[in-house]
Amino acid sequence: MIKASYKKYILNFKQASGTSRGILKTKETWFIILNSDGKQGIGECGLFRGLSTDDRPNYEKKLKWACENINLGLDILVPELVEWPSIQLGLEIAFRSLNAQDSFELFPSKFTQSKASIPINGLIWMGSEAFMKQQIEDKIAAGFSCIKMKIGAIDFQAECNLLRSIRASFTSKDIELRVDANGAFDPSEALEKLKILADFDLHSIEQPIKQGQIEDMAELCEVTPLPIALDEELIGVFSVTKKRELIQTINPQFIILKPSLVGGFGGSDEWIEIAEQNQAGWWITSALESNIGLNAIAQYTYMKQSGLPQGLGTGSLFTNNFDSPLQVKNGTLRYNKKQVWNLELLT
Repeated sequence: MIKASYKKYILNFKQASGTSRGILKTKETWFIILNSDGKQGIGECGLFRGLSTDDRPNYEKKLKWACENINLGLDILVPELVEWPSIQLGLEIAFRSLNAQDSFELFPSKFTQSKASIPINGLIWMGSEAFMKQQIEDKIAAGFSCIKMKIGAIDFQAECNLLRSIRASFTSKDIELRVDANGAFDPSEALEKLKILADFDLHSIEQPIKQGQIEDMAELCEVTPLPIALDEELIGVFSVTKKRELIQTINPQFIILKPSLVGGFGGSDEWIEIAEQNQAGWWITSALESNIGLNAIAQYTYMKQSGLPQGLGTGSLFTNNFDSPLQVKNGTLRYNKKQVWNLELLT
């Protein structure tokens, strides 16, 4: 028999982090703790308020139901929780943790043996032009060769100036640049903005227009001078049929997967298979989980062998994260087996 409990935890940002959806100061997350025959497993349900489909008033009630019915097992629980992607992922992590030899080595690989690393992008948060410029300089100095800049909150011209200043010093062979608009552009102006951005030799732009405007996005992907990556567009699409329909209709150049928002590892596997069938590239991004969730997502990501820089450099954003073997070094995420976990903050 497995006993399950859950716990809420508030992560505090070291500094308020800006997105086109507003300023983030804290991030709520939940943990599922499993106990069976003297063994413990822990999983993280990375609820993302304002973005996730499971941001609903009865979230805790659903989590409680999952814990009370834990002995039904993953095969029954996960399909029952199809509209609760963060709980799906939390359960997948918790069961893997419970059944693993080392409760934090969920996908044993060269990565968890400290013999391989994952290339990641350096994330530039929105803010004043000076603040964003400082972040860019810091990331380049820290050895990142791929930088992702959030755009759409300050003046578009100022953002272009920042991109221009990077390109004045670094070619696309030196630094890969990605931008994330978080749906900030109006469909009527999006193509013109993409033409301007294409001059900076960017790798891609994430979600140039808001999700749900399928026809507009499909038209944009057809004529864009700059590869488009779908992100928020994938959230809330649950059935394989709907997923396939969405990708075939829009025909994006890339998709971006946040396991906490798209149905855990199982949901991510479905999206990856569909993307590859439609010649779309993909990469995986964390969604501001603690190091417990990030650890699981990173290990899963390594197993998928994408080849592209991933969006997994979020572990150092919080003041009260948990000490873990995850380390960012020279633009890569590494797993230092010598570093032990410290979960004292959870107790």
